[in-house]
Amino acid sequence: GSAVSSRSSAPAGAGAAQPHKPHRWNIVVAREGVRRRRGHVARRVLRTAERGGGAGDAEGEGTAAHAEEERATSSSGAEVSGEDVGGGNGSAEPTAAAGPLASVKAWLSAWSPPRFLVRAIATFFMGGQTAWRVVNGRVHEKNVNEQIARVGPQTMGVTMLTAAFVGMVFTIQFVKEFTKIGLQKQIGAVLALSFSRELTPVISAIIMAGRVGSAIAAELGTMVVSEQWDALRVLRTDPIDYLIVPRVLACMIALPILAVFAFVAAMAASAMLAKLHYAIPPYIIYESACKALVPFDIISMCIKSVVFGGLVAIISCGWGSTTTGGAKGVGESTTAAVVISLVGIFVADFVLSFYILQGPSDALKRVASAG
Repeated sequence: GSAVSSRSSAPAGAGAAQPHKPHRWNIVVAREGVRRRRGHVARRVLRTAERGGGAGDAEGEGTAAHAEEERATSSSGAEVSGEDVGGGNGSAEPTAAAGPLASVKAWLSAWSPPRFLVRAIATFFMGGQTAWRVVNGRVHEKNVNEQIARVGPQTMGVTMLTAAFVGMVFTIQFVKEFTKIGLQKQIGAVLALSFSRELTPVISAIIMAGRVGSAIAAELGTMVVSEQWDALRVLRTDPIDYLIVPRVLACMIALPILAVFAFVAAMAASAMLAKLHYAIPPYIIYESACKALVPFDIISMCIKSVVFGGLVAIISCGWGSTTTGGAKGVGESTTAAVVISLVGIFVADFVLSFYILQGPSDALKRVASAG
């Protein structure tokens, strides 16, 4: 009876006082509090019924909870009215300021960063963890040897074949132009410089990205979606130590070797084509190449190959280890790993060539003076 009278008297008093219209945001907050309290009341009644209390006990519990809800509602309404009525005394400014702040918080809670950004950050930190483990000597030598045997021999044939045909294409272009101006002796020097400084490491890295990087991304992605990655953690085995570090080291060790073999294949194919089609003796090609090359050219080729190999391996491992979505996600991760690896190779090649590995600029001058 008292609860009914309080409910009937509350609107009358409110109508007599005629308070100021509450702010919309405060009304939303008050309604949210009432909704939560109603859920709490329902759970209390349900627990009372489950404990075996009679209908009278549940009804009494519900009545008491309902009275408590009404008191909470009236107090929330009073707080809302009090805040708005007291707005003339300067309390309206925090209420107005709370609206935009709450909107920003709601937007931040609903915003999710792009998937690419999350995977890029994860790949960056994975690269740092890999470097830290290599420096501290946390390397599984058996896994590294297995990955080198897998990366090197299986990529050697396609790398040398690609380099040979690229070398023959460049030979066709250079011989046609240099013969017209009587610079046949410079052909070998130009080919050797272009192969050692730029073409050979880039071609080898592209082949590795398509041949090895895609396999790494697909393999690790399959392990993640099939929960094999989590199984390693259950067995107290760090996936980075067991899976990532061996693959990164294998690519960084194997790619310089592949680049050297590709350089030899490209020069041999160029000399063969120059002899068979243009009647230029092979010793002219080799002699001018030896005069133009310096040790720094071979060293720069190996340095670029090491950087490219590590870049391809880290990107492939990072995208593979962050795969989601089952088989479809594995395919998307593999494609993205190859594309991003190719872009990274070209960007890294520009940075290394422009800022670090420019090399001597008098190679052709030495060949001309020696000739």
